[in-house]
Amino acid sequence: MSLDTGIRFAYLIAAICFILAMKGLSGPKTARYGNLLGAAGMALAIAMTFATPGLTNFGLMIGAMAIGAVIGFPAARLVKMTAMPQMVAAFNGVGGGAAALISLTEFVNANPSKLAVYQVVEVLFGVIIGCVSFAGSVVAFAKLQELVTGRPITYPGQQVMNAVVGGGTLGLAIAVCVSPHNWLVAVIGILALLFGIAFVLPIGGADVPVLISLLNSFTGLAVAASGFVLHSFVLVVAGTLVGASGTLLTRMMSAAMGRSLPNILFSAFGSVITAGTAEGSADRTVRSASAEDIAVLLAYSQKVIIVPGYGLAVAQAQHVARELAELLESRGIDVQYAIHPVAGRMPGHMNVLLAEANVPYEQLKEMDEINPEFQFTDVALVVGANDVVNPAAKNSPGSPIYGMPILSVDEAKNIVFLKRSMRPGFAGIDNELLFDPKTTLLFGDAKDSLTKLVAAIKQL
Repeated sequence: MSLDTGIRFAYLIAAICFILAMKGLSGPKTARYGNLLGAAGMALAIAMTFATPGLTNFGLMIGAMAIGAVIGFPAARLVKMTAMPQMVAAFNGVGGGAAALISLTEFVNANPSKLAVYQVVEVLFGVIIGCVSFAGSVVAFAKLQELVTGRPITYPGQQVMNAVVGGGTLGLAIAVCVSPHNWLVAVIGILALLFGIAFVLPIGGADVPVLISLLNSFTGLAVAASGFVLHSFVLVVAGTLVGASGTLLTRMMSAAMGRSLPNILFSAFGSVITAGTAEGSADRTVRSASAEDIAVLLAYSQKVIIVPGYGLAVAQAQHVARELAELLESRGIDVQYAIHPVAGRMPGHMNVLLAEANVPYEQLKEMDEINPEFQFTDVALVVGANDVVNPAAKNSPGSPIYGMPILSVDEAKNIVFLKRSMRPGFAGIDNELLFDPKTTLLFGDAKDSLTKLVAAIKQL
């Protein structure tokens, strides 16, 4: 077997590893092995790249890898679960930016006048999609990190400006196909960066999970385009897998919110904090109780469902939540977790958060599986969730979240909310469930409240 044939065969094995890794990532029990398999495939692909005949600049390549490792390894090890969405956004941006630079560099190094039209289109696709992914991910990171407001950012004439930038990018792309010039491609890249920023600014915090998934698919498509430019089928396979999975996940997330993708991207959801506020809600009262009273309610229940939300992540309360669940189970109580697809700030945020606390996978129930169980539940304990349990999604046609599938917490016999305040969720509307006669509130930080509940139950 020749060296070239061996390298191609190794690339094929790496591509198979990527496909099997994606299969492994489809379930929590196999996700760890899927990650390891994907990493092994990437290591093999990198090794074969270094073995490619005629390759030079080994020092620059090794130096770049060393810099990436110095940044990436500690970042991945030290990142908090609340900051995981920001890291995902950063990874998306880095991938998209790298793909754009590869396409641009290959175009500059080639003789543009001798490139076929399809080759120019490959370059342009990689540059445009990569730059949009990079700029959009930077803005998403800034929103998630609260460097800028998480609310939609709009301004007069925004749609017109977007149309001008998008139309200008398309027009210049056509011009490059007719008469390729380096400077035109650079201008297209700049316009794509501007479009990426303008594209993400009007998207509010409630829609960030869908945005992250969509940007992930953009990055995959940009990587696939760079694979065509470099004639690397392993990059084409990897990019296509990421692009396809990101697209499917985006569609699933949109369905979970009961809204179309265009509505999520262009409706500025959550831009008005008081939108949909119930009339007279400021004069209504809620029922609160002490940790000791709620501990008694929990300790003498037969079935408890814990509903985690972003507040659980903010408080880093997942370990105490698991401790509470184990304490209740030791008393013979059936405890499960209800997971809404868009709870948190990225797809699967609650699953990852609770897995970090070693919560058994069998206790994590998806929305369709757990909803029929609420009517037989003694206590639904809502920890940091809001919009995903708001009955307005079912009962109020004028609500901005109307039509969004929610967890049927309102069907439980008793409902307990752990909240810092009466502040609404990302949708900016009051939660009618808070005023339900079956609902009791325990105000305070989620971790502190759960710790008090654990201590109180131990004393019973």
